[in-house]
Amino acid sequence: MIAILKYNAGNSASVKNAVERLGFSCSITNDHDALKNASKVIFPGVGSANTAMSFLKGKGLDQVIVALKQPVLGICLGQQLLCTYSDEGDTDCLGVFNTQVKKFPPNDRVPHMGWNTVTIKDSHPLFENVSALEDVYFVHSYYCELSNYTIASCEYITTFSAAMQKDNFYATQFHPEKSASVGEKILNNFLQL
Repeated sequence: MIAILKYNAGNSASVKNAVERLGFSCSITNDHDALKNASKVIFPGVGSANTAMSFLKGKGLDQVIVALKQPVLGICLGQQLLCTYSDEGDTDCLGVFNTQVKKFPPNDRVPHMGWNTVTIKDSHPLFENVSALEDVYFVHSYYCELSNYTIASCEYITTFSAAMQKDNFYATQFHPEKSASVGEKILNNFLQL
């Protein structure tokens, strides 16, 4: 069973629909045992870092997430919350990725919303059968800095981490569930890990 983390940050239903279209069973849950026993965990999110972290800590989910041993995929806010710190609300995050989340400089092009090209750093299982330059769908005003964990980058005002990986933790700033056939391939690659 695939577990989609239920917390007070938004796009769980669209992720569930995307997973089910690929033929996988899944449930939206914040039950500790269900998360620990799932074959894969997806950590989606649309919302505010400080509000989301308060909810995770209040439910003890912060400790559950960092202790997971199966493949975990953070999406958008889910990726940002896996970092150490976010400028959004001066928020201490989960610390899986030792990198920070910064706010795009004030600009009439913020938020970064729509299709943009990702550059895949090296061959990686998450991007199997995906060409080195592909367009995917973004919606965000904060970004993860480039780091040793970066497996794909994107250029928008600055160069940032479009995807990251450390051990069993994978993450995308873009929304694979909203990125048409390319996103479907990436999500399927994660579910097949």
